[in-house]
Amino acid sequence: MAPDHAPPAPSPSPAEDQFRILLPQVLPALVVGVAASLMYLGISYVSEEFQVVLWDDLPDALGIGRYSSLWIITMLTATGIAVGLVVWKVPGHAGPDPASQGLGGAPLAPAVVPGLLLASALGLAGGVSLGPENPIIAANIALTYWIGHRIQPSLPGAAWVALASAATVGALFGTPVAAALILSEALASQQPGRGSLWDRIFAPLVAAGAGAMTTQLISNPSFDIGLPTLTDPGYEDLLAAVVIAPAAAVFGLAACYLFPYVHAAFQRLRHPMLMLPLGGLTLGLLGALGGQLTLFKGLDETEELAASVGSWSSGELAKLAVVKLLALLVAASCGFRGGRIFPAVFIGSAFGLLAQALVPEIHPAVAVSSAVLGVLLATTRQGWISLFTGAALAASPSILALLCIASLPAWLIVTGRPQLELDREGRSLH
Repeated sequence: MAPDHAPPAPSPSPAEDQFRILLPQVLPALVVGVAASLMYLGISYVSEEFQVVLWDDLPDALGIGRYSSLWIITMLTATGIAVGLVVWKVPGHAGPDPASQGLGGAPLAPAVVPGLLLASALGLAGGVSLGPENPIIAANIALTYWIGHRIQPSLPGAAWVALASAATVGALFGTPVAAALILSEALASQQPGRGSLWDRIFAPLVAAGAGAMTTQLISNPSFDIGLPTLTDPGYEDLLAAVVIAPAAAVFGLAACYLFPYVHAAFQRLRHPMLMLPLGGLTLGLLGALGGQLTLFKGLDETEELAASVGSWSSGELAKLAVVKLLALLVAASCGFRGGRIFPAVFIGSAFGLLAQALVPEIHPAVAVSSAVLGVLLATTRQGWISLFTGAALAASPSILALLCIASLPAWLIVTGRPQLELDREGRSLH
């Protein structure tokens, strides 16, 4: 006689269950990765083309020196006026006060994105000392969350945010490694989730890989600035790294301590058409003092700086580092939209080359990488991204061990100190 009830189906194993969870995430992650990279490349292309018009074609047509003091002051002031108009009149006002915005964050309303990207592109083209990372990440998070939540509402909103953040970081740095490090650091501060760490970063890592590959295939970016290769580090290199990284961290902290006061001074003006033009004028005066290398986001300028190792005097390098630090402080305080990482790389590079100019026995790669590590730790408080960026600039795997050790005293100096980000009330974050 046949049994009344069929035997229960065997329950899926944990491996099968996890496979069914992870596999459907691959396609959305790939789409988000490619789209995030295209957004970054598109904004970069537009701003670079506009930069050529503003800084090459227009002064040539007017018969004015391309980087004369007059033109630098005029262009930065005009950029402040243009960005001020965007913040004042464009719907969404180009997002919240950038002084209180770090990498990532809660999704903005989609209506904010056009103004945010326009303000960022104008600043990048006009010579403002900020990078593209914060606005691009914020825009990609907003659009990914808005579109993804409608297409696949079953996926939590935090998952879309993680995909967009990782994809954009991968696109910005041209490698998914930076995104994986940032995600690992973020997840370490959260409650344990379901599955292992690699299960939790699986989809964001796919998105970061897709974003990085898209950027590599289209523009072939590189953080290698052409420093001499360090092949066999010795005790003297370790000593140099352990001294330079904390010293650079102290230098970067100076801006962090000044940040709330400079920000409050600009906030007293209350209106973007006062804050941003005055900020632009101040940046123009600083640019006239520091010269062409202290303008723009700083990555190309860092490569130009490193290409002439040994030809800069200690006084010139000190001026470049101080002027760029003040330019970053002013740009972040008065309302320009942009990120701090790329200018901080230039500041650290100038500081490192200053140390190398004072003590020529120090290897240039050790000096620059250690100083960039210190400045980034002070201004961003992102440990992994600081290590990764310092090592990437040297393009030498052997330097990573030095930087790991040098990061320890530098971290002791910066931990618990103000960083280059404020809360909603304008107070320093620690």
